[in-house]
Amino acid sequence: MVTPAVALSLVAVTVVVMTLIGLRYSRGEVRSVEEFITARGSIGTRTMVATLLASNMGAWILFSPAEAGAAFGGITAIAGYALGSAAASLVYVVVGPRIRRLIPRGHTLTEYAYVRYGPAMYVYVLLISVCFMFVSLAANMTGIVGVLSLVAGVPAWQTAGLIGGFVLIYTAYGGLKASIFTDAVQLVLVLPLLGLVFAVTLLSLGGPGTIERTVSASDPSLLDPGFVPGLLFGVYIVVAIAGAELLNQAWWQRVYAAEDERTVRRSFAISGLTVVPIVVVAGLFGVVAAGFGLVREPSDASVALFRLVLETLPEWVGLVVVLLAVLLVMSTADTLFNAIASVVTADLPRLLDDPSERSLTLAARLTTAAVALGATVIGARAYSVLELFLTADLFAVAAAVPLIYGLYSTRATERGMLVASLAGLLVGLAFLPTVHGPLSALGPDGLMPAPSFLRAFLGAASVSTGLAVLSARLTDARFDPGTLSREIGLIGSDTDARLTERGD
Repeated sequence: MVTPAVALSLVAVTVVVMTLIGLRYSRGEVRSVEEFITARGSIGTRTMVATLLASNMGAWILFSPAEAGAAFGGITAIAGYALGSAAASLVYVVVGPRIRRLIPRGHTLTEYAYVRYGPAMYVYVLLISVCFMFVSLAANMTGIVGVLSLVAGVPAWQTAGLIGGFVLIYTAYGGLKASIFTDAVQLVLVLPLLGLVFAVTLLSLGGPGTIERTVSASDPSLLDPGFVPGLLFGVYIVVAIAGAELLNQAWWQRVYAAEDERTVRRSFAISGLTVVPIVVVAGLFGVVAAGFGLVREPSDASVALFRLVLETLPEWVGLVVVLLAVLLVMSTADTLFNAIASVVTADLPRLLDDPSERSLTLAARLTTAAVALGATVIGARAYSVLELFLTADLFAVAAAVPLIYGLYSTRATERGMLVASLAGLLVGLAFLPTVHGPLSALGPDGLMPAPSFLRAFLGAASVSTGLAVLSARLTDARFDPGTLSREIGLIGSDTDARLTERGD
């Protein structure tokens, strides 16, 4: 077993180096709140692909795909997870350019919700979006705490405090530009490390042929491409991930950070296709762990990769996995720190009386610090956030189409989209296993339907989509799309002058 001192030293060196890289790159680059929260029009295709991949993967890639392979349906479940991860990026190939075209000087999905629909939809989307992003952040922090505790016995508060504190330093200083650049550096390290662990696993366990025979003999369903439970898991996980990511402010930021619409389309398309084999590789660790009898308890499925590393591979591989996990959680943490801060900062001019650009930049940095502190505390407590994560996904899925529909339909109204979203949410909650018990206790026995993740997510998506389209067809209201570009503008006169000189 890797000793706590060695593991913690590796973590410290990694976070310090990444922090110095982020600080050095962003030095003198953040001269306005606009540059802090959008890095507007400054990122090319290669760097965009890197930041999208790094931010999209996160520490969860070491847990969820492996858990899907070990406990939810083998290779079919892994395929579903991979497609869901791809769909989350591919949807922005279409939606991203539309956002830039209609809201050329926008910042956040919440300011769009306010201008397009109104205050009620704004508050609803704000709560769901921030909740979803914060739960995702807490899940990643909890994940890295679990990795260091399992692999090396490192106390939770040391892991969470070290990573959260140093990520905060370069994110609060350099904003989105620091986040995007460090994402690219982290990805360059993550992909070879993941490939190395996979190769060592194949060699240590006797090669692909031996592994396939062992897994097939242990549980043939793990390698069965027609295994029905795995296929059903794949269906609802595609809906869950793709729908939820439409309310992820991190992707809206990157839509604006890209140099142009072509960069948006190419970057999201390439990252969407590239993430598929990465998720498949990560998921296969779970299949192998289950096939070799290392998933002895239900709780072992979520740490299948780490059980495999600890019980079958050389000790030095544990250090590689620690480094891999640290890099992954940093890439997601800096992304979400800045994303949540950007939502708050972009809304301040509407709430305050003509705040100065200095005040707004300070507010963005203070918000970043508050988010980092909250996520670090939760991560140090090592709570299980799976139930919150799935519930947050459902809320986002129910709101996704009603929110985005306003980009395409001039007849979508605030009341109609709110009703559609809330109706979809109620249907989803009625089936969602994570809240089924408490909701059942509120009414007579037999009132609630049988719990099912499949029915929950498909029900929420189909009902909210159907009612959104129907409500738009039944109204005579018309929205002028030009209102979005007229009412949503840049933050700060200095920024406006600089971008005008550049021709943006």
